[in-house]
Amino acid sequence: MLIQEIQEFSDIRYKARAYLCYLFNRNIPNKLPGVNTSLIKEGFDKIAHEVEGFEAFYILDKNGIQVENNISLDAKNLIGKDANRSNKAYYYRAVREKRCVLTDPYPSSLTNSLCVTAAMPVYNDNDELLYVVCMDISLESILKLVSPSSVDSLFGKFTKAIYSLFSLALFVVAIVLFIYGVKSFVLKSFHDINISEVFESTIVLTLALAIFDLVKAIFEAEVLGKSHHSNDGVSRTMVRFVGSIIIALAIEALMLVFKFAITNPSEIIYAIYLIGGVALLMISLSVYLWSSKRSKFDRDN
Repeated sequence: MLIQEIQEFSDIRYKARAYLCYLFNRNIPNKLPGVNTSLIKEGFDKIAHEVEGFEAFYILDKNGIQVENNISLDAKNLIGKDANRSNKAYYYRAVREKRCVLTDPYPSSLTNSLCVTAAMPVYNDNDELLYVVCMDISLESILKLVSPSSVDSLFGKFTKAIYSLFSLALFVVAIVLFIYGVKSFVLKSFHDINISEVFESTIVLTLALAIFDLVKAIFEAEVLGKSHHSNDGVSRTMVRFVGSIIIALAIEALMLVFKFAITNPSEIIYAIYLIGGVALLMISLSVYLWSSKRSKFDRDN
């Protein structure tokens, strides 16, 4: 599930940063005379009433040294005083960019689960850096806070259950097709098998493979949360599925050519129509691959 949660965070990252930075700017005194840790902790208390899933608040001095122990609802997290955090990304990014920042997910040293850190530099009225205020919040909590349709919500769990059921049903269909495709070879001797049955079994097995690929893609993408896009932005699953269909139709067209050539040459035109449909599918797939790579190239440049 971590892969899907990270992907969701990537989608809502800007909303999460905007919301957390709004809370910081509204509640933490900044660029004012007399800014001190007491006023900052009062701001932390206000933020804590809006962000219940936070892990810890803490204050760093201008050199990245933690001023006091963490502020946390968990007693075991009340640590950290005098810790040097100047090498942390949230510290040097906040100081360098001179604005509120939100980190990528990383393993929390407090809970060992994935979390993100929001950090904001605090200046006095002379625009001199005094502190960097930080808040750790778990990845799960930030998703629930910013994205109510998170995978951990009730609807998200219901959706995963539905996709699991469809995956199971399609898997059963693929197994039935597989059994049907191989039974002619299992139940008959080698001398009793004709070429027509070989072609038909090949088509059925190819279709079973295409459906199995679809089941694998649905289950991994919607239930396990794995991505099925290559570095070009191309869906590997879609390419494999359409490729399997093209192979099945090409085999069917070849079988019809042989069949009509022997039994009814006047109807061979229908095999040609099917070949034309296969060619059209191949052209369409080529256009999709080209447009996907072109779109990625345009985004990168």
